[in-house]
Amino acid sequence: MPTRRASLAAFTALSLSAASGLLAGCQPTGGSSAGGRFKGIDLAGLDYARRLDLTDPEGRRRSLAEFKGKVLVVFFGYTQCPDVCPTTLAELAAVRQQLGPDGARVQGIFVTVDPERDTSEVLRHYVGSFGSDFVALRGTLEETQAVAKEFKVFFAKAQGKTEGAYTVDHTAGSYLFDAQGRVRVFSRYGAGAEALVHDLKLLLQEG
Repeated sequence: MPTRRASLAAFTALSLSAASGLLAGCQPTGGSSAGGRFKGIDLAGLDYARRLDLTDPEGRRRSLAEFKGKVLVVFFGYTQCPDVCPTTLAELAAVRQQLGPDGARVQGIFVTVDPERDTSEVLRHYVGSFGSDFVALRGTLEETQAVAKEFKVFFAKAQGKTEGAYTVDHTAGSYLFDAQGRVRVFSRYGAGAEALVHDLKLLLQEG
């Protein structure tokens, strides 16, 4: 029996594929990973994930535009996530090391889907444990919903085992942006470090 999170990851990949126009038997321009350069889903030319304007733990508004010149890895999650989130961030930290000097040109950005519990202080300590230059972003619930809609990210509270406790089901995967600030690839959760290294190298080579 697949776990709930495995099912959610599968649902996420299917939902993103449908949003990208990857229906059975179709191979439109963009949105394809089969036979393409990237290991992840190719998002080139698709009309979303263009805006991200939220607040970092120091209270500064941050946007995609200020990171131009770097390859971005944007991941949506929450700090109390038991497995997907820490695994993804730890993998990104390891991948940056594997890239050697080029790893400094890769910027990790963590967007919380649980602003109720993920305060600025909590986020600062959380992302800092994976890399001193990782960026954490949060907004109001309304801002978070708007950004999630822009990125076609799903998230929803799920009742926990005790009264008042909850977890957050959310899209399990990372968005890769090229140095010009254009979304290019969706890297599925569980694809592995080798696939991520491959796709990041291609984007880094583009300059």
